[in-house]
Amino acid sequence: MALTPITLGQYRIAPNSPPFIIAEMSGNHNQSLERALAIVEAAAQAGAHALKIQTYTADTMTLNLQDGEFFIRDNNSLWQGKSLYQLYQEAYTPWEWHEPIFKRCQELGLIAFSTPFDASAVDFLEELHVSCYKIASFENTDLPLLRKVAATGKPLIISTGMASLAELDDMVCTLRAAGCEQFILLKCTSTYPATPENTNILTIPHLRQLFDCQIGLSDHTLGLGVAVASVALGATVIEKHFTLSRADGGVDAAFSMQPEELAALVIESKRAWQALGKIHYGTTELEKPSLQYRRSLYVAKDMQEGEVFTTDNLRAIRPGLGLPTKYYEVLLGKAVGRMVKKGTPVSWDLLNIIK
Repeated sequence: MALTPITLGQYRIAPNSPPFIIAEMSGNHNQSLERALAIVEAAAQAGAHALKIQTYTADTMTLNLQDGEFFIRDNNSLWQGKSLYQLYQEAYTPWEWHEPIFKRCQELGLIAFSTPFDASAVDFLEELHVSCYKIASFENTDLPLLRKVAATGKPLIISTGMASLAELDDMVCTLRAAGCEQFILLKCTSTYPATPENTNILTIPHLRQLFDCQIGLSDHTLGLGVAVASVALGATVIEKHFTLSRADGGVDAAFSMQPEELAALVIESKRAWQALGKIHYGTTELEKPSLQYRRSLYVAKDMQEGEVFTTDNLRAIRPGLGLPTKYYEVLLGKAVGRMVKKGTPVSWDLLNIIK
């Protein structure tokens, strides 16, 4: 069954189209609208197709408590030593910024959209007429939120981090029951940063087969390798966190791409997609001129009429205008029917077949 193409503005997301590249701003604006707009411009200049932000406030995400499970004590976390409330206060994108950010995206040809984290964010984004929605991994089990987004009738992109197969099935069944068929699942590992060995992108074709939908990658690893490799496995969307410079700091800077890296991802992911082609054997049209440079059988020394081919006067060399080399042993000991000069491509009509 053919996967459903999804059209966003001038872009068509489908297996037979180049990968759709999303630059995720997240909290990399560092609470500066000027920097946020500079990130938009850098994403467009790098060739990204879309820019995504996040729509929440600290109060829509959690409670303003500083202890217990509301405080991050994981020494391996980038955010260790902060409460959840403090983290979201630092990372959130002020809602009054959304409109100028989206407007600048539109001016630069970027698809602008966001991740809502509760129903109030969906209502707000609907007022801004977003073209699609993203659901984060941590919200992929929030079925009421999924139903709320599905009710908009907009395409939906969903990260699958941490979700079991049963949870993914609940998610997809919820979407389809709500009438949403235009959705894309993103393979995601919800660690920040993620490591290549913990990314398991072989899951991509398995997800596609299980849920009969397009699959992409939300990638938190550093570098290009994982994202480019995902294209070979069928990823049609790649999402990467994006910043102007990791050296500038910020809540997500440590695992975000810089402009020159994003530009390289756009180029290399498209090359990977182009290289997929189709199942093909034999000579392509563009390879045909190269056939002349294959090895073939040539006369290596001047030969007199009646002289037989030996290992001294018969060689497999380039170019490829003589008989194929598979006939080498067949020709050894066979006589030529006329004088033959060194450098003559071997053909059957050289042989003294009559005598």
